[in-house]
Amino acid sequence: MDFLLTGSVAYDYLMTFPGLFKEQILPERLEKISLSFLVDSMTRQRGGIAPNIAYTLALLGQRTRIMATVGEDFGDYRKWLDDSGVDTSLMQVIPGVFTASFFATTDQSNAQLASFYPGAMAHAAEQHIRDARPRPDLVVVSPNDPLAMKNFTAECRELGIPYLYDPSQQILRLEGPELKRDLEGAHFLFVNDYEFGLICKKTGYELADMLKHVNVLVVTRGKDGSTIYADGREISIPTVPEVRIVDPTGVGDAFRGGFLTGYARGWDWELCGQIGSLAATYCLEQQGTQNHKYTRAEFVQRFREHFDDKGVLDALLK
Repeated sequence: MDFLLTGSVAYDYLMTFPGLFKEQILPERLEKISLSFLVDSMTRQRGGIAPNIAYTLALLGQRTRIMATVGEDFGDYRKWLDDSGVDTSLMQVIPGVFTASFFATTDQSNAQLASFYPGAMAHAAEQHIRDARPRPDLVVVSPNDPLAMKNFTAECRELGIPYLYDPSQQILRLEGPELKRDLEGAHFLFVNDYEFGLICKKTGYELADMLKHVNVLVVTRGKDGSTIYADGREISIPTVPEVRIVDPTGVGDAFRGGFLTGYARGWDWELCGQIGSLAATYCLEQQGTQNHKYTRAEFVQRFREHFDDKGVLDALLK
């Protein structure tokens, strides 16, 4: 199955705060909030939702394409993705600008404050799904320039290409009618539980309403696992116990990559979710969104310590 991933491509600047954000916030003075956190570490990592998903797909043997706009500083990042097994031929360099940048500070409870500079991503709407050859089997529309997200979903509907709608961080920028428009006709909707609540608030939809507009809804719930709503069923997926918790950034993207690996092979929804759950745990155990590594044999062995795949995952080893 040929996936075309659209969405942000960014450098992540990840910082840690040796305290708790909640202890520094005065609820009665939120309208005048002014805080500066002295962090005790910072690293620059490769990030962005589209390549994060693609990286996990590649680890699990699924080559995929990314369509995105990047800056002149992208050379080393492109080589990393190419060497990892990701097709970057549709990643367009915009002269004179930097690749997008994500700045995130995580406290001791794994709460996170973040900012995002779009850079070259602001040009994403200049690209078109119809120019991707061959025609993809599924397009992932993840957080990106808002106009690009609007155009990509519209093109998918026009061309009859199934798409996975993953608005996540851009939900804050999208109004109810915009969300309703792009939910309509989506094959998948992926959100975390907080984002699900925001969509419900902005659209007026309840769960039952949402399931009238998307074929498959996947809600990730952090340490409480995830829930898949598909084919009239509600399927609960537990988390895989972590060896250590290092950094939550990119965990949801790894889950998507694992889930889509199962989907590409036609496996059932529960197995797709379980693969996503383990992929997410691997990411949680490392700092950064593309620093987790494993062979497919290692993945299958660890998977079978927690789930029964009835031998299906042997296909990953071939």
